[in-house]
This record gives sequence, structure tokens and C-alpha cells, in this order.
Amino acid sequence: MSKIKAGLKKFYSCFLFGKSAEKYKAPFWIWNAFFILGSGIGLGTVSLLLAYGNYPHEMFSGYFRNEPIAFLNILPVVILVLTLYCLIGRAWIAFLAAAVPVLGMSLGNYYKLAFRDDPFIASDFSDIAIGIKFGGRYGLFLNKRIVISVAVTVIAVLFLAFFVRGRIRARFRVPAAALLIILCIFPLRGVYTDNNLYNNKIANLDYPNANVWSSTQRYISRGFVYPFLHSIPDAIPKKPEGYSEEKAKEILSSYVKEDIPEDKKIDIIGIQLEAFNDFERLGIPDISESVYEKYRALAEESYTGRLVTNIFAGGTIDTERTFLTGFYELDDFRRDTGSYVRYFKDQGYAAEGGHPCYDWFYNRKNINRYLGFDDYWFFENRYGELHNSPTAPDDIFIKDLIKMYADRDRSKPYFNFSVTYQGHGPYPTDSLYYWGDGFWLGDISDGESYYILNDYLSLIKNTWDNIEILVDSLRDQDKPAILVLFGDHNPWLGNSNSVYNAMGVNLDTSTEKGFYNYYCTPYLIWANDAAKSALGREIRGEGPDVSPCYLMNIIFDLCGLGKGPEYMQLMSETMEVTPVLNTQGFFVENGAVTREPSQELKNAVNKVETAQYFRKRNPEW
Repeated sequence: MSKIKAGLKKFYSCFLFGKSAEKYKAPFWIWNAFFILGSGIGLGTVSLLLAYGNYPHEMFSGYFRNEPIAFLNILPVVILVLTLYCLIGRAWIAFLAAAVPVLGMSLGNYYKLAFRDDPFIASDFSDIAIGIKFGGRYGLFLNKRIVISVAVTVIAVLFLAFFVRGRIRARFRVPAAALLIILCIFPLRGVYTDNNLYNNKIANLDYPNANVWSSTQRYISRGFVYPFLHSIPDAIPKKPEGYSEEKAKEILSSYVKEDIPEDKKIDIIGIQLEAFNDFERLGIPDISESVYEKYRALAEESYTGRLVTNIFAGGTIDTERTFLTGFYELDDFRRDTGSYVRYFKDQGYAAEGGHPCYDWFYNRKNINRYLGFDDYWFFENRYGELHNSPTAPDDIFIKDLIKMYADRDRSKPYFNFSVTYQGHGPYPTDSLYYWGDGFWLGDISDGESYYILNDYLSLIKNTWDNIEILVDSLRDQDKPAILVLFGDHNPWLGNSNSVYNAMGVNLDTSTEKGFYNYYCTPYLIWANDAAKSALGREIRGEGPDVSPCYLMNIIFDLCGLGKGPEYMQLMSETMEVTPVLNTQGFFVENGAVTREPSQELKNAVNKVETAQYFRKRNPEW
């Protein structure tokens, strides 16, 4: 009996405290290897449990029916756990160090899908601080899957801490980790960047109502870890095919920059309206006439059309900066860059603008300087004195814009581009928070949808009440001025687009109607009488559907301001080939939405990409 007790004591000493006995060395290390390997597989599976957000649960089982998907998602997690174990030497610390980024990013992906129907990709790291600070505004929630995922991870950490105690000797740790990297990571790198494998061989779109045209569904159909790793090269700016500085200069030098005629250097005020769209155009019934009454009245005396944006329910800066630069896809701005703001400055304009939020929001404080603005106003240097919160409503913001224009340097023509915040979601789901009811007149049994929609519409009405005040102030000006208004993207309307679904709005991007519903917002160009007289034009009518990168071309052509800088002339030529350049892979060619551009269109896009890559690094162009 004493020998049995002594044997058990040695056994438990070995497995619980890592004190090896000769006769237990083999099972001890098998035990350690089994659970360390298993913990990596478990963590990878937890990531897959969160990967599909609120989409059908069939997608999760599909990951395992399509074995390569499960393998490609779990393998990197296993390698990460093993590599950290080799370096650290303690299983629970290695697992925890792996779980923090894997589980953290998986949860970030889950919430981003719930709030914006948009997955977490590598390029999102540039805005991760903003996501953390503003994530709470959407009301982070817990559900069964999230609780299970976190609980399983915590249990695994505790189990490894108490029952998997084996340590690799210090002198073997770095060589073991290096060997693992050489044997696993380097050979696999090409697998995770292989576009043919990713696009043509790996997919999981056999669940109900799958949409092959949805970039979100295509991404999450492959899990999370695998598509995230595949997105890393796209987060690193890469040169266009066949790029060289000489080629870029040759493209741009084939055009001759035109100055704006002195008698046509009118003032230009541009306002990007946060989350503005015309819901009557989307077919949503029972909206009070008061909501869009003043918008429609102004549209009657304006030039109007639709912007085909790159974004939905978030990503404000994409529309904002494509308009200001003419670039159809953005870079991480870390230096002075070519822009239309700089062209206006070169033409003698003063250039300023405002956004009633923090200056760090999307790094506007620095980037707007890189784009060429003289001054840009934020909560910290202007609006904080006008309002007691960092998101001044349009009652304050628009009226201050009137004052800003009145205080301008009148010896120079004036360019102002400002961005509102008032329409920013999320909107209350349990109360009428803003201006009461009466904006949505329908009968929605789902109270949450009613509150969201009614509050959103109340914000829109108030915005246009204030726009009317701005327009009236410009009507009386003897200085020629035009006003350019446009929405940046569709609003957030409930997790998983619940209100759109309740209203029967088609957001299926595999159909032409759904594509335009998903990506389009209105634009409007209005001129005061002094501008019409100076330009010799009426500035009224219906404009084309265009990407935001073409909107400045529309303004220059409509107002007769000349052909503009070299890059604008290139974009004017490109617009004739395709008026829509969408970063999600959509184009409009010969009037039809397509994902399969002709060779002529591919060549035109390559010219644009070459020129814009060059201008991002050469602001003098």
C-alpha cells in the first residue's frame, strides 16, 4: 500500500507541479503536448464560433464540412500557441498571450459585424483606437456565444496553469521557437496570401440566402483568422502593376493644368452630411412630409444626383477624403499628399473647414493638414466653447458655419469643406430621444425599429431646417457662392440592419437595385444668384450617378471652372469609361453594374492607380 501511495505521490508531483520522475517522463510530456496542442485547436475553434457574427448558424458547421476552412483558421492559432510556449516555457502564459489577440480580434469582428455588417480586417488597425473609444456608443452586449467563448478561454487558462506544468529548458526555447517558425510559418506564408486559393477554391456559401456578391459574406464565409491573415498584404500600400515614377509623370504630364478663370473664382462651401440619405427614394413609406420637405424644395432649384460610395453604415472618412483628393481608394495618410484642396490653395483660395468632434477622430487634425487646409476646427479649438459636449448638433454647427463664412478673408476666394456629426448612429432603441414622434407615421410592431427610425428621421428634419438657414444667408450675398451637400453613407439602423429588413429595403448587392440602395447617397449643388450671374449658368438639373472621387469633376464641369489640375483631367477621361469606381470590386460599365471589367476599363483603372499612388507621395502634383 505504501508503494502505491508513493507512486501516486510521484505521479501527481510530476503532472501537477512539473517535477519529473524518470518513469513518468514519457507520459508527462505526452500529457503536456496533448493539452498544449488541444488548447490551440480549441482557441481556433472559439474564433470560428464568433467569426460569422449574426449570420446563420449553418455557416459554423460549414467551416468544418469544408475542411480546408477549419484547418486554415485553426492552424495559425496552434502555431502561435506552440511558438509562444517554446519562447515562454509555461503553457498557461503562452496560451493566455495567444488568446488575448485571437479572442480580442474575434470579438471585435463579431461586434463590427453586428453593428455595421462589416468584418474586421487588417487595415482596421490604423483606426483601432477610435473603434475602442466609440464602441461603447453602440451598446456592447453579451449573448450565449460570447459568454461561452470567454468562459472556455478562462477555463483553458486555469486548466493549463494547474495541470499542464511542463517547461522547456531555457537553453532550448529560442532554438525550438526558431525551428517551429522555419518549419511552419515561412512555408505557409504563401498559402495565406494565395489569391487563387482564397477566391476560387475556399468558400462556404452554401448556407440559406448566401450572397456571393456581398463582400462581408464572402469574407466571413472563410472564417476569421484565415481571411484576416489574407487581408494583411492589402493593408500595406503596394505599387500598382507596372508602376514607376517615370510612368506616373508621363501620364500626368500628358495634361496641362488649367487655372480657374479669375472672374469665376467663386466661393465653394461643401458639407458632408453624416449618414444622410433620402429614405423615400429607398421606398420606405409613411414618412412625414416634414422630414424631407426643405430638402426637396432646395433640390428643385439645384443640380442633384447620387453618389455611389464605397461604404455602408460607417467609414465616414472614405467618402470625405475621396472627394477631397479624387482618389478612388485611400491610403494611410502619413505625409503631405496631392489633393484638390492644394489646387484651390494654388489658385489663391483660403481653405478651411470644421467637424464638431475630437481632432483625433480619424486623425483629422494631422491628415487635414496633409491635405492642405489652412485651418480646421474641432471640439478642442472651437466647438467646445459653443457646446458642452464634443458632438455639437447642427443647430450650433451650421449656424457657426454661417459665422465662419462671414468672418472669412474677403480678399481671397474661399473654399470650405465641413463634416457634420448630428446624424451619427447609433440611435436610441428604447425611447424617442430627440424631437419626439410624428416623423415615422407607419405601424411597426417592433418598438425598437420604431424608435430607431423615428429618431433618425427627426435628426434629418432638423439638419435641413438648419441648411435652410444657411441657404437663406447665402441668397443675400453679393459674392458668388455655391453650396455642395452630400451624404457619406447610409445610416446604421439596428444590429444586422434590422430596420432596413423591417421596412423591406432591398440591400442585396447581387441585384442592381440592391447595389444602389446599399451604396448610394444624394448629392446636391446649389448656387446663389451672384454665382449664377458670374458663371453664366443656371446650375440646375439632374446629374449622373458617380463615385465620390468624381464629384469635384462634376462641380468644375457644371460651373465652367475649367479643366482643373492634371489629375482631375485624367479622372474626367476615366469617368467616361466608368462613372463608378468602387473599392468593393464593383464598376459601372456601359450603364451596367459589373464585377468583370473589360480590358479597356482595366487599363483606365491602372492609369488612375498609377497617378494616385504617385500623387500620394508628391503633393506638388
